[in-house]
Amino acid sequence: MKKGQAAMEFLMTYGWAILVVLVAIGALAYFGVLSPDRFLPEKCVISTGSGLFCDEFSSSASADTVTLRIHNILTESAWVDSITISAPSCSFATADTQIAADATADFVLACAGGLTSGDKIKGAITVAFDAGSAAGSGLPKSATGQIVTTVP
Repeated sequence: MKKGQAAMEFLMTYGWAILVVLVAIGALAYFGVLSPDRFLPEKCVISTGSGLFCDEFSSSASADTVTLRIHNILTESAWVDSITISAPSCSFATADTQIAADATADFVLACAGGLTSGDKIKGAITVAFDAGSAAGSGLPKSATGQIVTTVP
């Protein structure tokens, strides 16, 4: 009888301790303390093989826009046809905007549905462009990437 009682006391003691830990973790998750979105760094990345890089980025709740500064490291001009962000739905669609060789250009993407201060933007970036000495002289290309930022 003594061995059974000792085993039961052991299980009850550790059972209550585990239950308290689970309740504490549940409470932290419920109140958003353990939300992984809080720990994601802000970044803007475009695929490395494309020759285009996202130098800087910003967002504006008052203008409902996301601004990307894209750097062209190619030896010839890049002619950007469109840039889109998947979530929220933001786009820039002015055909044949030139980024000279080893230069940067700013692109202002209008966001449908608007942006709210404090919102987290986490979406896929798609850049449609061609490279060449004149607009339309090169084959059409597409570069993809990702943006993560918080709307100020």
